[in-house]
Amino acid sequence: MNETLLFGALLLLALTFDFLNGFHDAANVVATMIASRALSPRAALTLAAVSNLVGPLLFGVAVATTVGSEIVEPEAVTITVVMAALASASIWNLVTWWFGIPSSSSHALAGGLVGGALAFGGQATLRPEGLEKVAIALFLSPILGFVVGWLLLQIILFLARGASPKINLTFNRMQLVTATALALSHGTNDAQKTMGIITLGLVTMGFQTHFAVPLWVILASATAIGLGTALGGWRIIRTLGGKFYRIRPIHSLASQLSSSVIILGASLLGGPVSTTHVVSSAIVGVGAAERKSQVRWSNLTDIGVAWLVTIPATTVLAAACYSLLRPILGP
Repeated sequence: MNETLLFGALLLLALTFDFLNGFHDAANVVATMIASRALSPRAALTLAAVSNLVGPLLFGVAVATTVGSEIVEPEAVTITVVMAALASASIWNLVTWWFGIPSSSSHALAGGLVGGALAFGGQATLRPEGLEKVAIALFLSPILGFVVGWLLLQIILFLARGASPKINLTFNRMQLVTATALALSHGTNDAQKTMGIITLGLVTMGFQTHFAVPLWVILASATAIGLGTALGGWRIIRTLGGKFYRIRPIHSLASQLSSSVIILGASLLGGPVSTTHVVSSAIVGVGAAERKSQVRWSNLTDIGVAWLVTIPATTVLAAACYSLLRPILGP
């Protein structure tokens, strides 16, 4: 296949994954805002989409560098491996969206890259240092989400002690700031994963001599995730917005603020985190801080299962996709 056409196919698949990422993860940004009635669903999604578009332009490309150059050995980064990773992650996003399960696009992409590389050349193709960095970011961030959410609500409750119910109006206005910050951090972290994949393709196919993310790749990835967010994944919005407990403005504000701090911090350090799991754990931490009994802990089952099985499932799926693509595209 002509190399330009092959890269075009990779670019299309990568931007499709990015679009699905925004579509799948729209709930992360807007669910609590909608549930607390700070904004209408359409206004909330518009705010999130614009912020997701702008985020990758403001905060660098550290995550893209991690995804694109620190997980798999350079000799194992073939077009077939990359396309297998994208295909498996996109399929997983669609399946979990259909069932309304808030799974992680980050976990899916990481598992896809590992599965494609293993199918290509076995365990020697993986880079332990990069995998350790990714594992720490992906698995530690939900714990931080719970803890920071719990602490923030305690602080807000202390500061707002004795206030009248009218303070909810203030909390709703403040959500315009915290939701924007969350959307900016989400766009920064998640769009960069696609930037890393596209830049991998550019280097692998000889269009670039070294790993550096071009401006057009940043713009294309930011646009795709912004469009996906604008359309929104309503099935998952319902899960995050009301199945844990009845979310009020104070809960929404605290969960958005804690999530944005963790995700943006990870982005600046180059750690690809799961915005889905950070937001989910922050929501639960905030609810537990007020009253443990108000949280419907049983509804965490689907999220917990997705957290555990996404990487193994996409690893196997990517290996299968690689075996299907190799006869067509080569190793």
